[in-house]
Amino acid sequence: MNKLCLLGLVVSLASQSAFADTPAAPLQDKQAFIANLLKQMTQDEKIGQLRLISIGPEMPRERIREEIAAGRIGGTFNSRTAPENRPMQDAAMRSRLKIPMFFAYDVIHGNRTIFPISLGLAATWDMQAIAKVGRTSAIEASADSLDMTFAPMVDIARDPRWGRTSEGFGEDTYLTSRIGKVMVQSFQGSSPANPDSIMAIVKHFALYGAVEGGRDYNTVDMSLPKMYNDYLPPYRASLDAGAGGVMVALNSINGVPATSNTWLMNDLLRKDWGFKGVTISDHGAIQELIRHGVARDGREAAKLAIKAGIDMSMNDTLYGEELPGLLKSGEVTQAELDQAVREVLGAKYDMGLFKDPYVRIGKAETDVKDYYADQRLHREAARDVARRSLVLLENRAQTLPLKKSGTIAVVGPLADAPIDMMGSWAADGRPEHSVTVREGLRRAVGDKAKLVYAKGANVTGDKAMFDYLNFLNFAAPEIINDPRPAAVLIDEAVKAAKQSDVVVAVVGESRGMSHESSSRTTLEIPESQRALIKALKATGKPLVLVLMNGRPLSLAWEREQADAILETWFSGTEGGNAIADVLFGDYNPSGKLAITFPRSVGQIPMYYNHLRIGRPFTPGKPGNYTSQYFEEPNGPLYPFGYGLSYSDFSLSGLNLSSKSVKQGQDLQASILVKNTGKRDGETVVQLYIQDVSASMSRPVKELKNFQKVMLKAGEERTLHFTVKADDLKFYNGQLQWAAEPGEFRVQVGLDSQAVQEQSFELL
Repeated sequence: MNKLCLLGLVVSLASQSAFADTPAAPLQDKQAFIANLLKQMTQDEKIGQLRLISIGPEMPRERIREEIAAGRIGGTFNSRTAPENRPMQDAAMRSRLKIPMFFAYDVIHGNRTIFPISLGLAATWDMQAIAKVGRTSAIEASADSLDMTFAPMVDIARDPRWGRTSEGFGEDTYLTSRIGKVMVQSFQGSSPANPDSIMAIVKHFALYGAVEGGRDYNTVDMSLPKMYNDYLPPYRASLDAGAGGVMVALNSINGVPATSNTWLMNDLLRKDWGFKGVTISDHGAIQELIRHGVARDGREAAKLAIKAGIDMSMNDTLYGEELPGLLKSGEVTQAELDQAVREVLGAKYDMGLFKDPYVRIGKAETDVKDYYADQRLHREAARDVARRSLVLLENRAQTLPLKKSGTIAVVGPLADAPIDMMGSWAADGRPEHSVTVREGLRRAVGDKAKLVYAKGANVTGDKAMFDYLNFLNFAAPEIINDPRPAAVLIDEAVKAAKQSDVVVAVVGESRGMSHESSSRTTLEIPESQRALIKALKATGKPLVLVLMNGRPLSLAWEREQADAILETWFSGTEGGNAIADVLFGDYNPSGKLAITFPRSVGQIPMYYNHLRIGRPFTPGKPGNYTSQYFEEPNGPLYPFGYGLSYSDFSLSGLNLSSKSVKQGQDLQASILVKNTGKRDGETVVQLYIQDVSASMSRPVKELKNFQKVMLKAGEERTLHFTVKADDLKFYNGQLQWAAEPGEFRVQVGLDSQAVQEQSFELL
């Protein structure tokens, strides 16, 4: 890490800006500099700045360089190394005004070192660990010559059928807001102009996680109070943290696509929130306005988008083709064009590119010889964060931790799957760098125990699903099926189990099953793997299920088969080592769920902070004429905030500093937490608030604070929380941000269900 920082500093000091010869206002005065530059630009040069071009078959590299030199491209994405990007920046320096390019990429949960998927990062509830991910990612990406990342993704997800659930931080507004803020700050460091920092572009603005039926790209229909209270705050928090821009969502909102939504982009984002950064369409979204049915042709689509406030057109064709005619006819004004260009130039200014266009590219003699060399990875950080992300769901009869002795069977289609360890949107991670579960266990036991391995099953026996998942990856097959009959694979696994003392079965989803455009109608583990689990259970050997998945799964049946269940998500480059650390007790698990696990897909949407209703179901009481499903137990299988440890923790003595507070005053809450187990361990103490009576129905509870605390065996500690005045406020039916007098309940627990409670009155 230090070498990369030093490299960036040396490059910054050594580089000479080709832009320095261009007459302009002093760099110290951003607005004057941009205004002066705008005066010198032709209409074609201005339109060129609004075009964000994808590196790929749509436009060959030679053509891209020609277009850049002519001033007709503002930035690119998917070119990731200095040797790729330097010729394009050189082309920009040959353009009339030498306006620099920027280079962007989807760096979501790591660049070359891959950390756990975002849903796994959220399960750490550890802001220092998450900051480490963002900072490490920025250092690696900037060392590769990248200026910008399309992250963090802060869409609230309450329907896990949505494939992009894996890419976000779960269901909760408060937790996602905190993580979004930390990710922005760690990507950008003290300034996005720093050589080792990259600009954060928050996505997807807005409400993308609420698509109907969990089906990707679908519509969103939502009341304004729900929007303001539950879905918008994470975007606002991330922008308030200094994010340089937003990527605009692909969905429509109450019938109007986000890409043409003037209320969303102008009234809310620019006027109400005061946002000053750049707005970027999602890939091809302007063209898609035609298919949405709000634009009759490309000309109208371009007009709607720029008037709504979409500054840059990703994978552009329409801005380049249609804006000249729209400007000539007066349908788009010069002021509207200039405003969009101003924001693009402002982003480049903030990234330090006008001061030094090569700030992250450097000189050719400093290029890395092997961009994919293992020594460029940050393995220690990846292992540390991955361990913190793992959630222990079940541990009957203290099956875990395992002993490093005897014979251990390692089975399952995901036990030795390096590409799946990385999860979706794995940037420039390489499967050959991944430590699989099988390899992690082998390293952990050394010669102390015997490992026997059998695949046991393919990820899926459904040919249509197999073909679809492999179609998603253009470079190589995502999954490779063993051609032997399913019965032969299972028999091999059973044979391995019978000669072992314990069975570790690694099952779940391939990474392509939790990805963009991978929505599901079921949350079950595929049948091929369930048949394997059934056969392993029949051997009578202790069965540990290691789950790999990017969304909550329906695990009611699996819970009955397994003696222990460890949720590992897709845990990244060092995932296998991290999983082995937890399985063998070298690390005491502390992860907590950032999303509810339902019993079945029929319960969706299920989230902990649902609104109160008039006929709630009460466990233990008759269900007739209450809100419930009668075929199975109600409530989640595993609630939000849940996660076990090899230690036991207790809470006692919840106390409030006062039984009443005035408007605008804070309240103090304290509680005693004790490690009653025999091992040192960490847990997350969570504070929730319930507004008992208000002008509109309010949630049964809302997370408002938490503390992750490490306690030695037998140690106890009093934790103190401040309930702030803003914690009691919400957007009412008139969209007023206010706290209403009345009773409030403070609930503190180790998950969202098992809580202690005290009440106070807001006067």
